[in-house]
Amino acid sequence: MEGGKRQGEKAGRRDLRIGSSPRLYHRVFEILSAQIRQGVLAPPATLTETAVAARFGVSRAPARRALAELAEAGLLTRSASRGYVVAGGGSHQPARPSQQPPPAGTTLEDVPKLVSLPSWERIYGEVESEIIARISFATWRVNEAELARHYRVSRTVARDVLARLQQRGLVRKDDRARWYAPALTADHVGELYELRWILEPVALAKAAPNLPRDLLQRCRQALEAAMAAPEVSGATLDRLEHDLHVALLARCENHTLMQAITQPQSLLIAHRFLYRWTARLFRTEPFLPEHLEVVDALLAGQAAAAATALQRHLQVSRDRAIARIDVIARGTQPDPLSYLERMG
Repeated sequence: MEGGKRQGEKAGRRDLRIGSSPRLYHRVFEILSAQIRQGVLAPPATLTETAVAARFGVSRAPARRALAELAEAGLLTRSASRGYVVAGGGSHQPARPSQQPPPAGTTLEDVPKLVSLPSWERIYGEVESEIIARISFATWRVNEAELARHYRVSRTVARDVLARLQQRGLVRKDDRARWYAPALTADHVGELYELRWILEPVALAKAAPNLPRDLLQRCRQALEAAMAAPEVSGATLDRLEHDLHVALLARCENHTLMQAITQPQSLLIAHRFLYRWTARLFRTEPFLPEHLEVVDALLAGQAAAAATALQRHLQVSRDRAIARIDVIARGTQPDPLSYLERMG
């Protein structure tokens, strides 16, 4: 038991160290979710994107996503005027005898603030979102100095953000050391998927002996729930992709292999945007039964079969990803941003 705990902690540390993107929205979601479930934030308190961003010291992008996912979880409802209203958690933890129940309408000021965030992390989520929202249309030059001016941060902070985007495979440097974000062209997506179907099945086979059965069962239950649902949101699809391609693969103990997987998995970050805007492209999301086949093989102890199923899934996923990108590329053009210059 103690060995399993140490192994889980080691996998968690590795997931944070190797190519994992900062997920500020998830921190905000977890804190607000806990406060609502415990009754610290109670109906009819109102939460707005601006207030949440200011309270947690984050940009509006992670605040927006955290609120949307809290609403999807049933903890918030859309306000008729603005923002969201606390709906209650439905499963509040009982108060200790010494505690008084919180007053109705507890405000956001009662929520602890995220402190000591590095300057780069405060703007990372928004910069990542802005770039992802544009690479379906073209390749973009990223102006480091203008990025710093736009967010009123130092050049060092802007460089830190771009370095982390480079680790995630979203930006590169050209032969003159200038930053750019390559377009999600059919050729580029094809190359990334080819790397994924070569590397990820190997990582999954190595991770298989380290996968707890309860983790696999939770993944299976989530997939079954999505397949039975009349409609599945983009945020849910994103979480299900994360379950297989990040949470399970994170149990692979070959650190060098996991570092090699980081760049082609930039597609997972892009899918977060693609799913939000093309969630209804297919009548039923085709990757759900494909993921289920992988998880069922792992539950049956058939690591080789799971790796083969994962390879097949990634090979057929390439054309679906290109189709989603094509839908967006033919849609509305993105608003201009001072630090991004369209290259073609």
